[in-house]
Amino acid sequence: MITWKDIIRYTTKGNPVPDRRVEKTEAEWKQLLTQEQFRVTRKKGTEAPHTGALCSAYQSGKYACTCCNAPLFDSTIKFHSGTGWPSFTQPIEENAIKYEKDNAFGMIRVEVLCNTCDAHLGHVFPDGPEPSGLRYCVNSESLQLLKSEVDG
Repeated sequence: MITWKDIIRYTTKGNPVPDRRVEKTEAEWKQLLTQEQFRVTRKKGTEAPHTGALCSAYQSGKYACTCCNAPLFDSTIKFHSGTGWPSFTQPIEENAIKYEKDNAFGMIRVEVLCNTCDAHLGHVFPDGPEPSGLRYCVNSESLQLLKSEVDG
């Protein structure tokens, strides 16, 4: 289980190595993504709270990167945080997420990115539920829900 201490270590000492890398030009990303997906994932944007399609989605399945399809989170670790963005307690694999210190807007936060393609996902905070105490606060535009066979 990843802890806040692990996350801080990743931001200072380097991130886990991803299983694979996907790299495209800005023009290629623009062709693949909607304008809003591009703004959020490639330009580090944020969708307005409570507007994302996946905020209130709780079907069984995997949440994958909207840019490269890399699995990022499982529905079993999603929770209602009341923040207005989909929230998770852990990534699906330790090396699924990349962590970077974010000093934007006069705050110190930890940005989370897809470790496969560097898509901006959102931020992680140490105020989530036990046992990890983490809250991965992620933009819906950064994710796609791959529903499990059980749910159809």
